[in-house]
Amino acid sequence: MMNSPSIAFMLSRTWFWTALLDGLKITLYISAVSILLAFIFGIIVGVSRYSKIPILSQVATVYIEFLRNIPLILLMLFCFLVFQLRDITAAIVALTLFTTAVIAEVVRGGLNSVPKGQWEAARSQGFSYLQILRYIVLPPAVTKMVPPIVSQFVTAIKDSSFALILGVVELVFSSNILKGLFPGVGQILTIYAVIAGIYFIINFSLSLVARALQKKFSAGGGTIS
Repeated sequence: MMNSPSIAFMLSRTWFWTALLDGLKITLYISAVSILLAFIFGIIVGVSRYSKIPILSQVATVYIEFLRNIPLILLMLFCFLVFQLRDITAAIVALTLFTTAVIAEVVRGGLNSVPKGQWEAARSQGFSYLQILRYIVLPPAVTKMVPPIVSQFVTAIKDSSFALILGVVELVFSSNILKGLFPGVGQILTIYAVIAGIYFIINFSLSLVARALQKKFSAGGGTIS
């Protein structure tokens, strides 16, 4: 029986890193599109739930509570099998819907952290609803929103790996393909260690950005410019 190639041999192969890079590109694509869309929709849904307009608040509440309490994998399968979306599209739609609900709740929580007295004071000065949100409520709320929102971005990047159940050749799926070529225990552990390292670098970098943003907003009193 032939011996399995060494770990050094595996790591020295250009196509090994190319396979991981191709998977990483798809992971980042799914994550980036989902995060961007979820951030936009999350703010809209969060403000809607916070608003005093009953129909908007109720619809937003139902959306948030429903999406936050079902498994993301089930949502991906639903988009893929029921709506017959392409694999990557189904992953993006499901991850966007799920992440939107979480970010919306973060936004609502941040807005609720602002004392009601500030609303009343702003109304007494003739500010409109949107002006109060823009100039009075959002600035101090943003500082509290940044860490949990970025934390959810990190979670979204990790959750994008669930797309492998749809056959999407993202980063984790790529590692599974490589496992078939390098079946040794040491090789498999090395592959997983490399994957974990890649996720760590990306997510830790995001965490550093979150800390920098929080310091900036705290120093500027949460000013949005």
